Formats: sequence, C-alpha cells, structure tokens
Amino acid sequence: MTTRPADDLDRRLVLATQAGLPLVSRPYDVLAEQLGISAGEVRARLADMLDNGRIRRIGAVPNHYALGYTANGMSVWDVPDERIVELGEAVGRLPGVTHCYERPRALPDWPYNLFAMVHGKDRASVLAQVEEIATLLGSACRARDVLFSTAILKKTGLRIG
Repeated sequence: MTTRPADDLDRRLVLATQAGLPLVSRPYDVLAEQLGISAGEVRARLADMLDNGRIRRIGAVPNHYALGYTANGMSVWDVPDERIVELGEAVGRLPGVTHCYERPRALPDWPYNLFAMVHGKDRASVLAQVEEIATLLGSACRARDVLFSTAILKKTGLRIG
C-alpha cells in the first residue's frame, strides 16, 4: 500500500469530524458539501486515514448514561502475563464488556494487569457481569476487584485546532 502524505484537505476533514459525524441520514454528503468535495472523496480519504493509522476508528460512541446504564464498573484482574492476550480477547468478546485492555502492574500494591469495563442499570447487574468474567477466567484469575464510577467526566479524544 502506498501512503499518501497528509494534506490540508485531510486536516480540514479531521477538524470537521473530530467532534463526531453529522447526525443526519447521509453524513458524508454533509461533510462533502462543507469541504467542497464529493461524498466518495470523503469516504476514500477517511478510509485512507484508517488504513495508514492517522485515525484509529470511525464508530458510534453511545452515551450509556442517557440509555439508562448508570452503574459503571471497571473490573480489574490479576491473570498470568503469558495468557493476557488469550484471556483479554475472550473477556473482550463478552456482550457486557465495552472496553478490555492490558495495563502494567504496580507491585506490590496493584497486582492487576487485565481491565474490563462493564455497564449496568444498577450495581447488582454490573456485579453479575463481573461474575461471568470470573467464571470465564476460572483458575487463571488470581485476584480481582471492581472499581465503580463516582462521577461523570467529559471524555473526548485528541482535538486539533
């Protein structure tokens, strides 16, 4: 694959989309009109930026609070390092897990290396999902905990100006 250098149009496209796609039935048409190009060119440039790593993804980011999922628990797990990829992929496929990733341990106080975010309508439903993860991990789980959110923070990705 040939990587085309980024240009001013790429930058303007990122600026136009960094807060989200227009909430209309044909968002690429709206972007095309704003940028003075075709919708096909919008799609092609976004695909190129995905392929070469300039952007990581295009996807919906639902507001789980607005959907009624107000209990949020980051489950943390101590699993063998040599199995982290296998176990993380299995946990990440569970329907209630929205984020799953590896993080370094901070021994001796923090033995956890696998993190899995789950959301529920109440703490009991989050804890039930955590039990599903525990069942999946089985004897590979040496320790675990659940950290519940206490505040809603505004989350945004990197923004360019």
